[in-house]
Amino acid sequence: MKHVAAKALLVASSLFLMHGAALAGDQDFTIVNKTGYPLKHIYVSEAKSDSWDEDILGRDVLNDGEYFEVSFGKGEKTCKWDMKVAYDDGETAVWEALDLCKISKLTLKWNKNTGVTSALKE
Repeated sequence: MKHVAAKALLVASSLFLMHGAALAGDQDFTIVNKTGYPLKHIYVSEAKSDSWDEDILGRDVLNDGEYFEVSFGKGEKTCKWDMKVAYDDGETAVWEALDLCKISKLTLKWNKNTGVTSALKE
């Protein structure tokens, strides 16, 4: 299994780490792709933001069965975040106000009967 977390951590760090020590934040979480399809983009922004922050995957894709670790700086206090994922065909799924202080893993699944991508929160 290809592991993209190392590069993703660097990209995510540039978005979320404050100046100083790069210690784990309470909001750190892992995204697991169990959709059956590659995810081309993942965006995470503070809840109710007017725009999405940069794609934290960068140039990589998150293939089915792979996971991606998202890290925040120790100084980050915000718990509620929105997340958007985009498939390589342009279809998207959005989750609002995820309490990342209480979530350590999101397992994404796609239901072929309903066409809906769900997120199992752990």
